Amino acid sequence: MLALLQRVTHADVHVNKKIIGEIQSGILVFLAVEREDQQKNADRLLERILSYRVFGDENDRMNLSVKDVQGGLLLIPQFTLAADTRSGTRPGFSKAAPPQLGEDLFKYFVEQAQSKYSSIATGQFGAYMQINLCNDGPTTFLLQA
Repeated sequence: MLALLQRVTHADVHVNKKIIGEIQSGILVFLAVEREDQQKNADRLLERILSYRVFGDENDRMNLSVKDVQGGLLLIPQFTLAADTRSGTRPGFSKAAPPQLGEDLFKYFVEQAQSKYSSIATGQFGAYMQINLCNDGPTTFLLQA
C-alpha cells in the first residue's frame, strides 16, 4: 500500500458537487492499494500514519503526530498513485490492485481508522472526486507498507 500524506490547514472532497468529507487542520491521505497488498499492509500503514510526526512542537520541530494535535484525517482512495511511471509517457497500472481488492482494502482501512481515531473523513471509492486542500508548509510525504 502507498499513502501520500499532505499536512493541510483544511481539505474537502466533493462528489457530484456535494461535500462528502472534510477536515480542518490535519492530514489528507491519498491511499493506493497494490496487487499484493493484504490487511496486514493496511494495519501497518495506518499505524504509521497515525503516529507519523509531521506537526511542529513548541520548538517548531516535526515531533507531533495527527493524534497529538487532534487533527483531522481525510482518506481518499487513489489508485493512480500505484501507477508505474518508470518509462514512457503514459502511466501503467499493472501494479495497482484489481478494483474489488482495492475497494475491500480501502473499506477495511477506513473501518480500522475509525476504530482507532475519532476524526476521520473519507472520499468515495470509484467515484469521480474533486479535492480541495491547502497544503500546510508545503509538507508532503510518501509512505509505503
